[in-house]
Amino acid sequence: MAGKYDYDLFVIGAGSGGVRASRIAAGYGAKVAVAEEYRVGGTCVIRGCVPKKLFVYASHFSEDFEEAAGFGWTVGETSFDWKTLVTNKDKEIDRLNGIYIRNLEKAGVEIIASRAVLKDRHTVHLAGEHRDVTADKILIATGAAPFLPDIPGIEHAITSNEAFHLEELPKRVVVIGGGYIAVEFAGIFNGLGVETVQLYRGSLFMRGFDDDLRDLLAEEMRKKGVDLRMNCDIVEIARKDGELRLKLTDGDLIKTDCVMYATGRNPNTTDLGLEAAGIKLGKAGEIIVDKYSKTSIDNIYAVGDVTDRANLTPVAIREGHAFADTVFGDKPIAVDHSVIPTAIFSQPEMGTVGLTEADARDRYDEVDIYKTAFRPLKATLSGSREMIMMKLVVDPKSDKVLGVHLMGPSSGELIQAVGIAVTLGATKAQFDATIAVHPTAAEELVTLKDKWQAPVVKAAD
Repeated sequence: MAGKYDYDLFVIGAGSGGVRASRIAAGYGAKVAVAEEYRVGGTCVIRGCVPKKLFVYASHFSEDFEEAAGFGWTVGETSFDWKTLVTNKDKEIDRLNGIYIRNLEKAGVEIIASRAVLKDRHTVHLAGEHRDVTADKILIATGAAPFLPDIPGIEHAITSNEAFHLEELPKRVVVIGGGYIAVEFAGIFNGLGVETVQLYRGSLFMRGFDDDLRDLLAEEMRKKGVDLRMNCDIVEIARKDGELRLKLTDGDLIKTDCVMYATGRNPNTTDLGLEAAGIKLGKAGEIIVDKYSKTSIDNIYAVGDVTDRANLTPVAIREGHAFADTVFGDKPIAVDHSVIPTAIFSQPEMGTVGLTEADARDRYDEVDIYKTAFRPLKATLSGSREMIMMKLVVDPKSDKVLGVHLMGPSSGELIQAVGIAVTLGATKAQFDATIAVHPTAAEELVTLKDKWQAPVVKAAD
């Protein structure tokens, strides 16, 4: 296609969204280049969901060894080597990085290992190569980076980025934050035998998720040994006598070996030349886009976490694909962000899709709730005290299932399948008409018949 410009499409950032957009656009015949200053694959592959899930797997074995005894297995003396886990994780990340590179090259996309900065709406400066290139369309897919607060001693703290490369596994760790990254890493460290404290400044973590799941997760994490402390934060970090000392807002003092912040992520929009190109940003520094991912400049687009719409890898991939279909495939597609199945690899694991009970009650006159909590069949012999929870949120007028919220083993796998039903607008009657698979925990999703009734609280005499 290329005409008066060097490229039909220039992509800044080779994460999940940028890679998908590049490949699909090239498939439509566009001349495409993508610039990446670190490694191809983005946060998810290099220092996010993939290595984190590998760490989650590693942390589960301590419980697996204990539970095996109830099934007749005798497990001998066990030990864990952190450096082996990190080395094997790095090998897998290198393998995935190579696959991403090969897929781009196979699609005919030029990969440029350089930081790229906008000079104007059609010109990109490649800082590493000290040259400019031009493009008809530009896509920004630079993702987001961990946030660190400005407090005394913050230089002693790490984020999830550094947690994947610690030279030694600490004996004690404090994780700060109340989102899914914080609870996942708290579970990882705790499962690997680290004395783990998690701090959150609010009254209950996992804000935005269903309240029943939030309550039960806190209960289950405490049962597993995580020291959860709500309504507190760190005001100062100091290093003394080979350890870190944390002064808290409640006046308490914690001594630890490692402090990890997971208190949110900021869009990577600093020093990208966005202002020079006239691109409008939001209050958090995110790029403002329309439903087709177009910015305030009609030839510049943005997808993924840098837009701060729904910061999940599959969403970035979907946005990148939709962008290429729209701009280069003449098939306008607007991504629907209203129903997004989500897995949280906490311990226990959670899966959720659709509206929470609180959100449904805000939007609908009436809401029916179906829920259950129980110990799984495996626990009858393993001795595990971990609970499973399943919850359906239903609109009684249309009988449509508005939300499904799960906690327990393989909830992430389950919610992918359930997400199809919710996306298609399945009704409670259709759930009920589905034959159960027995014996499974998931059969509860199609056998829940009794609506949950809130306890009646009588006024005191």
